[in-house]
Amino acid sequence: MLKRYLLAPGPTPVPAEALLAMAMPIIHHRSPDFLPVLDAAKKGLQWLYQTKNDVLIICSTGTGGMVGSVNNFFSPGDKALVINGGNFGERWTKICKAYGLAAEEIKVEWGYAVKPEDVEKALKKDLSIKGVFVQASETSTGVYHDIKALASIVKKYEDTILVVDAISALVAHDLKMDEWGIDVMIGGSQKGLMLPPGLAFVGVSEKAWRFADKAECPKFYFNFKKEREALYKNQTSFTSPVTLIIGLNECLKLLQQEGLENAFRRHERLAAATRAAVDAIGLEMFSKESPSNAVTAISAPAGMDGQEIYKNLRVKYGITAAGGQGQAKGKIFRIAHLGYTDTFDVIIAIAGVEMVLKGMGYPVKLGTGVAVAQEMLLEGYWRKDEGSC
Repeated sequence: MLKRYLLAPGPTPVPAEALLAMAMPIIHHRSPDFLPVLDAAKKGLQWLYQTKNDVLIICSTGTGGMVGSVNNFFSPGDKALVINGGNFGERWTKICKAYGLAAEEIKVEWGYAVKPEDVEKALKKDLSIKGVFVQASETSTGVYHDIKALASIVKKYEDTILVVDAISALVAHDLKMDEWGIDVMIGGSQKGLMLPPGLAFVGVSEKAWRFADKAECPKFYFNFKKEREALYKNQTSFTSPVTLIIGLNECLKLLQQEGLENAFRRHERLAAATRAAVDAIGLEMFSKESPSNAVTAISAPAGMDGQEIYKNLRVKYGITAAGGQGQAKGKIFRIAHLGYTDTFDVIIAIAGVEMVLKGMGYPVKLGTGVAVAQEMLLEGYWRKDEGSC
């Protein structure tokens, strides 16, 4: 028997509370039974997004939320500034071009974060730029872009909105939508929200809704104005994914019980322990600055294939992590500490990495990284002030 562990940056493990709730008999999406379910989800997402504005619930993957965030707020020919520092930054450019936007890129070397001053320089140079598109956590590189700094720049421009892919950053990072001035923020169910794939969430500011009134890109399924109108009636515009929304409420309850700040601290603690363990083993981080709390990207040792490390973790030890994407394929492997994860998920991951590397001929003393992770994570269980666990 091989026990399986899911430590990928999406999908992430689903808690039993959500699984059990989703196993209940299905209800009709237009029945009175569903109205309080969607109302609770709507309010819970506003809490998570730290916003008083609407957070739309779309039946799609997170990429559907990205598509809708282009065709609902822009017109063909509009200028877009895309932060391209990884595989998903590239996706923003592809979506913008698919809808006829004129996409200009700030290319950031993979493993590094965008310099906010470069964004400010671009906006000052060209006042016709309508949107700035960025990832909060660039999943392919393990880098977090400084969304607070970017929002402080973009909000000074009345005719420009900031569109943030927070699909792998929600829950792992503190993203204050209203306070910082984020205009459009996209999330996905299968990441920090601990659900199966199938839901996208899009928070929209009043400034962005004014853009929607003028947008001329074609739209049908991803029609955010219609979704907003339906949401006022505790409905979705098309058939609601009722099972996933029921599960969403259970996951939101768990996060509310933990507390938002505590959830952020948990992800920060797990990420820090993972990075320290990786360093102790003698490996290098692929993210050279501003590492994400959602996923740690690790450079494969010289002469080793990152995809083989990832494959051996899964095949030999049942640990599903992630390999590299795009230009980083074969060069890195990635370990997530996102969503329904805690201390022993990190310890299992590090132990597995040590065993795989030793089996591939890398000179590592087993337990080196595990010990470092244990020391750092011990404080999460042992409260010195009370002298007990």
